[in-house]
Formats: sequence, C-alpha cells, structure tokens
Amino acid sequence: MREVLLVSKPVAPPWNDSGKNLVRDLAAALSADRYRPTLLTRPGADPGVPHARLETPYAASSGGFAPALVDNARVALRLFGGRRVDLWHFFFAPNPRSSSVGRIASRARRVPTVHTIASAPLRGTPLREVLFADVSVVLSRHSEERFLAEGIARDRLARIAPAITPLDVATQAMRAATRTEYGWPLDAPVVLYPGDLELGDGAERTIDAVAALARRDVWLVLACRAKTPGARDAELRLRERVRAAGLEARTRWAGETRAIHALLAAADLVVLPSTDLYAKMDHPLVLLEAMSLERAVVVTRGTPAEELADDDAAIAVEPDVDALSAALGKLLDDDALRASLGHRARAAILARHTPRPMATAYQSLYDGFFG
Repeated sequence: MREVLLVSKPVAPPWNDSGKNLVRDLAAALSADRYRPTLLTRPGADPGVPHARLETPYAASSGGFAPALVDNARVALRLFGGRRVDLWHFFFAPNPRSSSVGRIASRARRVPTVHTIASAPLRGTPLREVLFADVSVVLSRHSEERFLAEGIARDRLARIAPAITPLDVATQAMRAATRTEYGWPLDAPVVLYPGDLELGDGAERTIDAVAALARRDVWLVLACRAKTPGARDAELRLRERVRAAGLEARTRWAGETRAIHALLAAADLVVLPSTDLYAKMDHPLVLLEAMSLERAVVVTRGTPAEELADDDAAIAVEPDVDALSAALGKLLDDDALRASLGHRARAAILARHTPRPMATAYQSLYDGFFG
C-alpha cells in the first residue's frame, strides 16, 4: 500500500469550500488497500475519513478561505522536513509563491507530485512558471484546452471531473419550512444567485434579468460571500441596483450562510450567469450541490460551467441580460419543464460527479508513478 500526502487547506468543518471538500471526498473514496491518504488539518478537527492519517500543521484558529502566512510556513516546513511518503498531491490555485515551494521541496525530497488545479489561474498567468508538478490535473475541458493552447505538454496534463457527496432531495414540506423561516413566499417563484459580488458581473446580470421579466411575482435571493475588502462597496452598489430596478420588496440578501443547502433546495432556479469563475472550481461546488438537489440550474456559455449543461442537465445562456431573462421566464412559466431539468441535473451528478469514479481516476494516475 502506498501513502499519499494531500496538501491543501485544512481539511476540517465547516464543509463550505470546494478546496477542502474535494480533498475530503477523494480521501474517503480511495481504496484503503491501495493508497492511504494523509490529510493536513487543525488540532482536534475530525475530517470524517477514518482510514486517513492526520497531520496538524495548521493552527487551531485556522478557518478562513485563505490560510495565514504562518500556516503556509508550517506546511512548507512539513514538506521540507516531515515524514517521507510515496506521493504528494497538491490542491490550490497556481501562484508563484506556493508553486515555488512545491517545486523546490519535491525536487529536494525526490517525491513524485500531482497538482489538482482546484480553481483556474487568472488569464495572463504564465502557466509554465506556476505549474510545477509531474502531472497537473484540470477539472474541465475548458481548462484543458486553455492549458494545451498555452504550451503545457499533453503528457503532463490530465482531466478529472470534480465530485461531491450528493445531497438528499428535499421534500416539499422541508422546502416550505425553509421559505417560511427566511421570509420567502410560499406561492411565488424564487431565483437564487449564489455567486460572487465582485467578479464576472453575475449578480448585476441576474438583477437586471429578473427586473426584465414580464411577471412581477418573482423573488430574488442573493447568497454571496464577502471575499475581499471591496465586497462591502460592491454589495452597496448592488443594493442600489436592486432599488432602482424596483425589486427591493422582492429581494432577500442571505450573505454567507451555513444554511446554503436548505436555501438551494427551497429555490425554484439557481443561476450563476458570471463570465469569470476565478477562485471557484471550474464546475462550482454550489452548482453541483444544487443539481444534486434536483434544482434547475442556469449557467453562462463560454465558461467552464457551461459543461454542466452537457446532456441537457442545465441551461447555458449567452452572457446577455435578454438571453438570461428569456431563459428564466421560460423555466418559471413551466413547472414540468423545470422539474424535468431538475431530474436530469441530479442524474448527471450521480453519473459524472460522485467520489468513487473520481478516486478511481486518481488512483490510475497514481499508478503511473509506481509501475
């Protein structure tokens, strides 16, 4: 049996970040008789993977979406001087500092490496400088084509779709209870936007599309994390946009919430019409979760998320307010169409985005290092 060190953010609750959820689900699905995972976490945390070995370079207080410098330093020390394992598997968005540490440490320790690009780097990032591993893994056809076009060798690149642990579909009673708790209407459609406040214009496009609908009973919920210091100003601008569009009475601001799964289940449509998915998985975690809940999902063409519309499992529209509004109107006016889309969405998740097939693909990749 080989041992694999999974190098990532602290793998610990809350499970609200694709960068650690992906690691947890892979570790849990690896065949214990072939590859034993070692997870990096915080003291006292339980990742819920009984057969994994745990190491705790992260401070007990570590909990943000970006580890503190001191935590990153402890991880680097572990790479350079910690117990030797058979393979290192990294999960982070490529950046010069972290990539340099990975490159130097793996060469010094002579350890084979895999790097899963959990979120694609910004356009213009020199990929050859920030990709350091023996094999880099992308999550979508979109990123695979980009990396190949930018000169990354085919034999140093693999594509493995991300996975989630599918959520249980909510009953009508559960959905009604959530709507009542959060002040949503029981007898009107709700559109949920779970994307960024600042990047990709998804929030603006969603607000404008709902405002353009012929029907005036549609509610809008924005469940958005404040990721940067500029998020507060962005939210103020969006609130003014909502007010100017006449949607204030039919809009709710959920912010960052631990109840996101309940909110997804209670919505009629989940939309992410952003043109920039920077700092998200190519197939965003929240959309995979929404689809597993049998929710109808709308995404943007020309982005990695468009691939979620394969086999008609989601709707992909042009990044245009009129196109988005037309798609929303069609779905909201046809309960059967929306339900059918939700059923196909869940079927796609069960067929393409569950942990066991993902783990099998990674194990085949690992096997290539050991003959």
